[in-house]
Amino acid sequence: MTTVTERLRTDRPVFSVEFMPPRDEADERRLWKAVRELEGLDPAFVSVTYGAGGSSRDRTIRTTGRVATETTLVPMAHLTAVDHTVAELRNVIGWYAAHGIRNVLALRGDPPGDPNGPWVPTPGGLNYADELVALVRELGDFCVGVAAFPYGHPGCADLDEDTDNLMRKFAAGADFAIAQLFFQPEDFLRLRDRVAARGTDKLVVPGIMPLTTPKMLYKTVELSGAPLPPHFAARLEPLAEDAKAFRAEGIDLITETCERLLAEGVNDLHFYTFNQSRATREVVGRLGLVPARA
Repeated sequence: MTTVTERLRTDRPVFSVEFMPPRDEADERRLWKAVRELEGLDPAFVSVTYGAGGSSRDRTIRTTGRVATETTLVPMAHLTAVDHTVAELRNVIGWYAAHGIRNVLALRGDPPGDPNGPWVPTPGGLNYADELVALVRELGDFCVGVAAFPYGHPGCADLDEDTDNLMRKFAAGADFAIAQLFFQPEDFLRLRDRVAARGTDKLVVPGIMPLTTPKMLYKTVELSGAPLPPHFAARLEPLAEDAKAFRAEGIDLITETCERLLAEGVNDLHFYTFNQSRATREVVGRLGLVPARA
């Protein structure tokens, strides 16, 4: 199976997408409709998020397996240390290896119940993402991705400490990083500069969420941990009661952000789809990232 880094080390800009495991049969139909609609646009890879323990974890594993066996897409499986012993993590990693899945996004994960709460490791489990990276590397020939934080992880005192943590993940064997949500291109570009200043050529990929509804906008605020920039608020908040106008302006804003990133030499844009394809298709179409038909 092709690795994510093989797909990203190209001479042309590409895009990738993230899906969530389906919660029920209706969600499963929605997910696979989006998968098939995006498959023809040749994304560099597709990732499937992970919920530790129970059915969410099982659906992630099953969905990633289906992508690997039933589509032409390059899958990347998420994996977190939340609520897992090392033995359980070994079992999941072994399942991925047995099904030919070579790409894993290794994340410590958020504390259950309260993403901003204190981290308490599972007895017999792992404490840090770099430990998970090392475990995945130990158990197979995997291409491993990790998370990066444009504004710094909430648990870090400052951006220097946050960059130290990212370097530890690279030193443990991570091949690339995907940046969490941000608002302005400069926020990501400063992260890229901090990484380059440490003397590494590891790729850092920006995470992009199309802003199609007020809910998505405030979800971005929540997940990024950064306040809404005044110019975003000025363009979007007056349209909160006009769904069509809000969506159009949100797509314009995200397209402008992506254009700036591409102009600065960013070669991959990773889109959070929430199992819908339309907004991502619109943006990548505008950006000229859809391959020409033979």
